[in-house]
Amino acid sequence: MKNIFKKTAIAIIACTMSLSCTEMLDLTPTDRVSDKVMWENTENAELAVNYLFTYIYDVWANQTMSGSLSESLAGTFKYGSYSYVTLGLIPSELSYGASTTLTTSYVDTYLGTWTKNYERIRKTNEALYNLATYGGMSSEDKLRLEGELRFIRAYLYFDLVKRYGDIIIYDEDMSAITKDRALDTEEEAWDFIEEDLNYAAEALPSKSEANGRLNKDMAYAFLTRAMLYAERYDKVIAAAEAVEELGYSLTADYSDAFTKTIAEGNTEVILQYLFSRTDNVTNSFDYYYSPGGDYSLNGTTGGGWGTPTQEMVESYELATGGLPDWTEWHSTTTQTPPYELLEPRFAATILYNGSSWKDRTIETFVGGDDGFCEWNTDPEPKGRSTTGYYLRKGVDETHDVIQYTYGVQPISIIRYAEVLLNKAEALYFTSQEIEAENVLNNQIRSRVGLPSITAEGTELLDAIKQERKVELAFEGFLWWDLRRWGTAHEDYPDGLCGYQVHGLKITQTDDGFSYEYVSVDDSNRNFPEKLYRFPIPSDELSNNALIEQYSEWK
Repeated sequence: MKNIFKKTAIAIIACTMSLSCTEMLDLTPTDRVSDKVMWENTENAELAVNYLFTYIYDVWANQTMSGSLSESLAGTFKYGSYSYVTLGLIPSELSYGASTTLTTSYVDTYLGTWTKNYERIRKTNEALYNLATYGGMSSEDKLRLEGELRFIRAYLYFDLVKRYGDIIIYDEDMSAITKDRALDTEEEAWDFIEEDLNYAAEALPSKSEANGRLNKDMAYAFLTRAMLYAERYDKVIAAAEAVEELGYSLTADYSDAFTKTIAEGNTEVILQYLFSRTDNVTNSFDYYYSPGGDYSLNGTTGGGWGTPTQEMVESYELATGGLPDWTEWHSTTTQTPPYELLEPRFAATILYNGSSWKDRTIETFVGGDDGFCEWNTDPEPKGRSTTGYYLRKGVDETHDVIQYTYGVQPISIIRYAEVLLNKAEALYFTSQEIEAENVLNNQIRSRVGLPSITAEGTELLDAIKQERKVELAFEGFLWWDLRRWGTAHEDYPDGLCGYQVHGLKITQTDDGFSYEYVSVDDSNRNFPEKLYRFPIPSDELSNNALIEQYSEWK
């Protein structure tokens, strides 16, 4: 999809240079292109749509708090800085859930996307209007471009509905935009999203014919996610089966699913965002999350802003099946944790003391090359781990962080494993438990060599939730899943209340290492029920006389 993600300037320059000037004084602005020119042919229209494609990555990268991982709110990830920033103390503060902290303005600032998404939706609707009004391309191209735009619109509305529930629905009828507009119901919003995605699935070409642009596979795959939230389980199953027929399969090596591109043989990724140094399209993921030793060994500082917690480590099964007993490591011990005995997704996701990385060994012990940061004592981690771990998943082991500040490893936004897990959950909720169990056993678990499970009823649902937590770790799902399931307000481990997250403080000894179980929180975590829906921003309330704040935020 490299050709999709061009900078806006490329589109503007390409179109502007096609204009000619005359000897007479020309009062036509030269820093913009008319809607008619922009949308009258396929080439120009595709450039306009390319700009809107960037919204897909923007929404993914800003799930919470301007770029911080949503897992930091779910107990599986910890930002180590005590500075009041979104990749520091703010995620911890939000996780503590104090009523004096979680005001409407605070939640809107750090979790809200109302204003940004409606700006994006307006631009997408304008594009749909312009396509219909000025589009002079073939009917086939026009249909395809409308499918692309309706996929983007559904993607944006999905992000709104999962945060707010009842929202305002605008379509491409620009004359219907008014200052005062009542809220539409959540069900009406899901209807709108479903209609857009069904249209996209029919209008878009197959992957082999899409030339790197959006395709029907992506529409069907995203439909499984959207309809799971909408609790329209039959629609989830039907869309998942449509994806299955398109020939996707899980990669043999779990890590290939989020490190390799489609061109490199990734059979699992469905929607992937690519980066390119040549086009100066990069990301800062490696800078924030690489092990600190990648920098300190070269006399500089970076990485380690956020690190996985002990709670996440303890979520992984043994390679032979079943969870290990971590009781001995909940105090202080010199026994080596059972890292080497855990199933393959652990080592592919988390770096630990002794991991192999970039032709060296990770040292998260106090004074090691990667180091340890004492929470609430050391104000800044400066590349050191607050929990004794580092993130491996999503971090590029081939990236020379000294030569290049920013990375180019692709981001897998939708992959086949998620589609299968969406289907398994939908099967469970439609009383097809054997079929749901088969999805877990024959595909998700078998890929990593785990033995089959036998479960029914709530135990099967728990197994599905467990597989989502581990399989999709650090891909932006867990916190939203807990909200979606309605269990986030319950006590840990079912919910996010009444617990603290931990790490292992590792100290070198004469014979090896000492492991001390330490809290990396200031107080118990709490998820107030009003966070199941975020507040409408004050500007919208002030400017729209037909809506009022949701009841839980009054």
